[in-house]
Formats: sequence, C-alpha cells, structure tokens
Amino acid sequence: MKREGWFAPYVSSYFWRFLLIVLLGALTVFSASSLMYTSGFLISKASIPPENILMIYVPIVGVRAFGTSRAVIHYVERLVGHDTILRILSKMRQRLYRILEPQALFLSSRFRTGDILGMLADDIEYLQNVYLRTVFPAVISLIIYAAAVIAIGTFDVRFAALVGLYILVLVAVLPLISLLVTQKRQREVKQARNRLYQKLTDAVLGMSDWMISGRQGQFVETYEADERAVARTDAGLRRWARIRMFLGQSVVGLGVLSMIWWAGGEFAKGVIPGTLIAAFALVVFPVADAFLPVSEAIEKIPQYRNSLERLGGVEERPPGLAAGDASVGGDSGHADWHPSAAGGLDVNSAHLGKGRAVSSEPIGSAAAGLRGSDTGYSANGAVPGLPDAAAPSSRLADISIRDAGYRYGKDGEWSVRDLTLDIPQGKKIAIIGRSGAGKSTLLKMIQGGLAPTAGLVTINGRAAASYGDRIPSIISVLNQRPHLFDTTVANNIRLGDPDASEEQIAQAGAMAKLGDMIDLLPAGYDTRVREAGQRFSGGERQRIALARILLQNTPVVLLDEPTVGLDPRTERELLSTIFAAMEGKTLIWVTHHLVGAERMDEVIFMENGRVEMRGTHAELMASEPRYRRLYELDRPGYAAQRATSAN
Repeated sequence: MKREGWFAPYVSSYFWRFLLIVLLGALTVFSASSLMYTSGFLISKASIPPENILMIYVPIVGVRAFGTSRAVIHYVERLVGHDTILRILSKMRQRLYRILEPQALFLSSRFRTGDILGMLADDIEYLQNVYLRTVFPAVISLIIYAAAVIAIGTFDVRFAALVGLYILVLVAVLPLISLLVTQKRQREVKQARNRLYQKLTDAVLGMSDWMISGRQGQFVETYEADERAVARTDAGLRRWARIRMFLGQSVVGLGVLSMIWWAGGEFAKGVIPGTLIAAFALVVFPVADAFLPVSEAIEKIPQYRNSLERLGGVEERPPGLAAGDASVGGDSGHADWHPSAAGGLDVNSAHLGKGRAVSSEPIGSAAAGLRGSDTGYSANGAVPGLPDAAAPSSRLADISIRDAGYRYGKDGEWSVRDLTLDIPQGKKIAIIGRSGAGKSTLLKMIQGGLAPTAGLVTINGRAAASYGDRIPSIISVLNQRPHLFDTTVANNIRLGDPDASEEQIAQAGAMAKLGDMIDLLPAGYDTRVREAGQRFSGGERQRIALARILLQNTPVVLLDEPTVGLDPRTERELLSTIFAAMEGKTLIWVTHHLVGAERMDEVIFMENGRVEMRGTHAELMASEPRYRRLYELDRPGYAAQRATSAN
C-alpha cells in the first residue's frame, strides 16, 4: 500500500484556506505597493502648485486607505495562515502518535528518547514551515512576478522583459545558488542538532549518575564543545545569508536605478508625467520584498528532506512487527472483543480520553467505606461493581502457543524457539530465566506486538497479532515502571476505563489496598501525583497502576517484573495484593525472583529461548536441583529452615 505523504493530504483538506492565504498575501503586497506608488505621486505632486486641490486630495485619501488596508490585510493573512498551520501541526502530531502507538513495545529498542523528542519538537516544526516559509512565499512571489511584468508591459514590453530578468534572478537564480551552497551545511546542522537532542536527553535521564560520579563537569564540557561545533557551521550559514541578502539587495538597487532611468526616458518622451517617476521608483521596494524571502525558503529544503527521511523511517515497521489491523473481522467461535477505551491523557484539562473530569469533591471517604469484605472477585472472575463484569462465557481468553519462535532479522539469533504452551482462562504461570532468555519476546508475541517468525500464537483460536488495537480489552500489563501522568490519582486510575464512575475508581483503589494512602492525601483521589508520580514511593506507584488494571478488567494480566526495585517486605505485600485481586484471571508473571512461585499453577524456566524446565513449584523443587538452588539463593532463610527441619 502506498504510504501517505506528509504534505499532499493537507493541501487537499485545506485547499480553500490555502487559496485564501495566498490571495491575502498577494493583496498585502498590492496594498504596500499601492501605498508606495501613491506616496511617491503625492510627494511629487505636492512639490508643484496644484491646479486643483483635488489633484492632491485624492492621493492623500489613497495613502491613508492603502496604509490602513496593508496593515489589516497583513494581520488577517497572518491570522488565517497561523490558524491553518496550527491545525495542520495538530494533525501531524496526532498522525505521528498513531504511527508510534503500535510500536509502543519497541520504541526503546528502535529509537532513543532524544530521537522521539526531536521528531515531536523539531521535525514536525520543520514540516509546518514548509507552508509558512516556503510554499506560500513562493506562490505569492510567482503571482506578483506575473502581475509586475504584465503591469510594466502595458507601458513598455522591452523594459518589462528586463524587469522580468531582474525578478528571475531573485526568484530562481539566487535561490538555486543558495541551495547548492548551503544544502550540505543545512543537513549537517539538522543532524547535529538531532544528536544534541539525544545527548542532552540521555544526560537529563542520567543526571543523578553524572552527579554521583562527579563527572558533571565533563558532560558540560563535551556538550558545550558539540554546541560550538554546531554554532560554527551555523555561523557559516549566517555569513552566506548576509552575502545572499547583499546580492539580492544589489539586484533590487539595480532595479530601482533601471526604473528611474526608464521612467525618466518615458517622461522625456511625454508618455508619462514627471510626477510618476518617484511613484515608479518607490514601488520597486515593496514588490522586491515579495521576492527576497524566496532564497531563504528554498535553502531550507535539505532540512525538510532530512525531517521527512526521519519520519519515513518511523513509519517503516521492523520485521515481524504486527500490523495491528483493527479491521480484521472476528472469527466464529470466539468472543467479539472491543477495544479498551483507555485513550490518551489530557494533562492540561485533567481529562482522560473521553472520560469526565474528576469531581472536586473529596472521595477518600468512599474508598475507606469499601474496605473489608468487598475486596474480592466474584466466582465468575468479575469485579463486583466494576465495569464490564460479564459472564465467563464472554470473558474467556484461552491462549495457545504452538512451536512458536521469533528472531530479530533474517539471520539473527532465535530469541524464542520451539515453544509450545497452553494457557487456558484462569491459569497462573510464572516465567523465569536470566536476562536475554526470551521472556520479553514471548510476552510481546502474546500481546500481538510481534508476529512469530515460526509457529503460532493464538487467543481463542485466532492469531494474537491480528487483534490489533483490540488487545487492550483482552490483556492488561503491569510492568516494572508504570508511568503516572501529572494529573490526579483518580485520573491516573481512570486510564483503565475513561467512563468509570468515582465509586468504581474508589473500589478499584480499595482492592489495590490504596485506602490508607488515599486517606493521608490532602485531597484524596483528587490529589495530583506530580510529574512521573514523584509524590509516591515505588510500591505506591505500582498499587495505583494495579488499580488502573483492575478498572480495565481484562481476562488476562501480564506481570512484567512489577516488584523490581522494591524492598522485600513491600514486594511480598504487593504480590499478595496482586494475587488476591486477580483471582479468576489469567496471570502470566515474568520474574527473576521466585518469591510467590509456590502460588502459581505452573513455573516455566527459559534458557536461550527454549523451555528448560516446567512444572509446579513443588514438582520442580522435588525433581530439579538447579531450580531448588535458585529458590534457596532467592530465599536464604529457606535453606536454613530446611536444614533445621531435617535435624
């Protein structure tokens, strides 16, 4: 399928607005030219005794009219132009988000954070400048070019040809020279600034480590050296810009002298009155203002091209990445899943997706009232009072993995291979193994983010990768570092279901054991979490994310090492809360630790992409010495207790 461009769709969508902007721009130049023309005529006419006061009164009115209209039309042009471009900019950013969203599982491996920030803050900005600083000025200059040559041609065709030659130098020759001279440097500056984005972002994310190591001075020194290198290239571009402006102004000056020479000759022939000599000379300046920006506009093309290449690279999916086609029809014999309504978070307005804003009334008391007996699932695996508490028949998600394998690239190592696994609804499995064993790749295949290179991964008999954006209604994820947005606690929980009521949010919070914490907050659930959840500890952030998942209420929950970085006591308490709250759901728990493994239906040990051991915790403890050693290392007190019991 042909990839949609970043320019053409907006031209067709905003064609009439674009046409209006160009006409207003041309009218602005016309008003400015008319102002200078009437001013020159008025000055000349006022220097000689007028035969009639009307001979200067009319030009006076014209000067006032054109002076006012120039400012008004220019203001309207800017207003319409920027309004249109901001609309386009919004659509471009939404489109970039829609491109990145299906790749959410892979952003950290495909792009650096600075790359993403560079695309959002830099590349998209450059693309909006295509219209404001290149397309509109170029089109307006061509209109004025034609109008100027035609206007002069009504007096003298040969002189009109000379004027056309001057303008051609300004709109074609000089821009082409400028492009040839600067295109390499323009690309270098753009790429260097992208690298600075990456370096600065990386340093900000690791600022504490720079400080702890005492090497912050080294970073500042190297960063300033890179900035100076960019500044030197930029200075070269500015030098050329001054030279280019001098050349352009020289052509304009030559045009003014030619106009005076021609107008004087026409006056000598008796073709025009002498009062028009100044009028014709002065009109050159505002007309030239329409042509001088063209060179600068054209020389920006390499930067636009570089931005398009980066955005084009984002659109190219890595091999094996699922297409995420939400239009795939449901197969007979399994549930018709609907996408979760967990839309984007509008931090400024404190809304979640299409959900309502949180009430300003404190709701901590509501959470407190839900503690006690009302903290579990019903027998069918649904949360009482929470949304979408459907019967099991419509909330089943049987996962089947058959001889599945995946490798990154045609000749890459197999990250997962020859894996066969059945995970019926309600089963709890733990997947353990060292880093690089293939655990994360397996999770991505189950989520449908990666289509297996070999074999099948299905949910209810249908390929997991074909569910696309319906996956969030089937599978939710609690990972190592869930992100909390800079809004209220309730809004962060509401990400699980934007239509949830305050009572449902409070109930989910109570089930995640947030009650005591909420009672201590100044505004209960309406308390802001601060950027990235800085108000809370790691365990508290995980509980807020757990409440979000409870509200999402999917039949399958992936636990991707949610207790990493927590102290042992907090880890045990959080796991206890998770296992209690997730009763009736399918749990797939990826972990390095074996604390809580005895509560799982099956434990799978992966090594080099294969399953090396599998069975219940008790079976593996009895039959696998390696597993037993791992468990003893993870729980030092267990070995001592076992030895004591043996004695």
